[in-house]
Amino acid sequence: MSSKQNSRHLYLLRHAKSAWPEGIDDHDRPLAERGRKAVPLIAAFMADHKIRPDLALVSTARRTQETWDLLAANLAKAPTKRDAADLYEADASAIATLLRSIDPSVESLLVIGHNPGLQDFALDLVGGGETGARTRMAEKFPTAGLAVIRIGAWQSLSPASGHLEAFVTPRMLG
Repeated sequence: MSSKQNSRHLYLLRHAKSAWPEGIDDHDRPLAERGRKAVPLIAAFMADHKIRPDLALVSTARRTQETWDLLAANLAKAPTKRDAADLYEADASAIATLLRSIDPSVESLLVIGHNPGLQDFALDLVGGGETGARTRMAEKFPTAGLAVIRIGAWQSLSPASGHLEAFVTPRMLG
């Protein structure tokens, strides 16, 4: 693990709770009312903890786009957003590959994606951190759950190289 001076921050956010309307393709599922209520709680946590990502990578699925829209509307200054079709149905390896291509000038990155890939990636990446948070994250990475992870350079992401600083869920905040 690099020193704190050279560290980066990665924020992994699972999309908020989605609805399951009949006849709608998975990619096009919208947020449920519960999901719409959860996102402002996460935005408030981010503001309270001075979490200000430089860049947001957002899956192209409707529920992740709607999560982003609500999050951005509730942040004082939203980061630059980049749609990432590769995040939809991505496994842990695909997420790692995508993140290794992030420009080194990006010091903090928000990823809004899906399970099981997001949780699997987080569990692979985290090698240290607060034990209770790691246990909660391993048990369940619920919708609108947010993992705050300190890492080194994007290009050197590898298993157990991250330090979990926090793992929060809407239920914990509301």
